[in-house]
Amino acid sequence: MEGTPAIPTAARKIIEQAAATGQLWVSAISTWEVAMLAAKGRVVFSLDVQTWMTQALEAPGLRLVPLSPEIGVASASLPGNFHGDPADRILVATARALTARLATADRAILAYGRRGHVLALSLAAR
Repeated sequence: MEGTPAIPTAARKIIEQAAATGQLWVSAISTWEVAMLAAKGRVVFSLDVQTWMTQALEAPGLRLVPLSPEIGVASASLPGNFHGDPADRILVATARALTARLATADRAILAYGRRGHVLALSLAAR
């Protein structure tokens, strides 16, 4: 939405294809995470965060995934060994529920994906 994020070209193409087919999903917990980053001054937007979020969620091909009871319960019993950050657990449980790739630069989630527990798409710069 703002600026040019440093996303690897291959990952950007996958994300663009997902948007083009209406398969680009955003977990509801991500709205909280973005709002927290803005509140802490770790991200700055040209608009207030609520307006920015509303506009971002209107992007073509993007769909918001609500936090369902099933995802909440699944986040508490992820397979293997995964850290206790609730937001990350919800993101992983959401991706697993949708059988979707989780686009992230988070090392712990990428490692969890390499262990076969979630499909992960690396946004980390190489």
